[in-house]
Amino acid sequence: MKFIIIGLGNFGSSLAIQLTQMGHEVIGVDNKMEKVENFKDAISHTICMNTTEMSAVQSLPFRNTDIVIVAIGEDEGANILTTAMMKQLKVKRLISRAVSSLHQTVLEAMQVDEIVHPEEETANRWAWKLNTEGVLDSIPLSPEYHIVEAYVPERYIGKTLGETGFVNQYNVVVLTTMTTTREQNEIGSLIMKNKVQGVASAKTVLSEGDVLVLYGHIRDIERLLK
Repeated sequence: MKFIIIGLGNFGSSLAIQLTQMGHEVIGVDNKMEKVENFKDAISHTICMNTTEMSAVQSLPFRNTDIVIVAIGEDEGANILTTAMMKQLKVKRLISRAVSSLHQTVLEAMQVDEIVHPEEETANRWAWKLNTEGVLDSIPLSPEYHIVEAYVPERYIGKTLGETGFVNQYNVVVLTTMTTTREQNEIGSLIMKNKVQGVASAKTVLSEGDVLVLYGHIRDIERLLK
């Protein structure tokens, strides 16, 4: 796929680099030459441009681009102006970053396809992770339902999933399990690595240190992990 990411701050540059590493063609755009130079070797293409000027942005290859992401976060006005131009140019799919509730309201009024809140989403994931013992990570699918990585509670070690009664007792589904190993990284430090064991079944045996990938209502997952 082909992406144009406008704004190479922490969020935009990280997203652009990861998409490039996944094999996608990414054009990273920023109005600061320093950022463009910093990421030129990590992103497919980088361009220095003021995206609040229509004469400038019209030169970008929108016709062959699948997704445009306005990742500008420091300047809400520049984000809104750039987003408005993307709407005017009728890009195929537009995702824009919101940094405040008012900003969100403006983007909604502009009928942006998707709105992303990277800081808020990261904060929510960390808050839930820190609030619930044993949780390693959490991906919210809605305010109530999450996919959660958590260590196997001690009382279930040695049991099969069929014996745990997760579905009947807690209405929680185990999607898969992961084993954790220690491996050396490039500089010789030991790091933790998770290995996915495939789709879980009733015969899957839970061992000490295993990680469960759970799906369910957050209240039910909290009950299971307590």
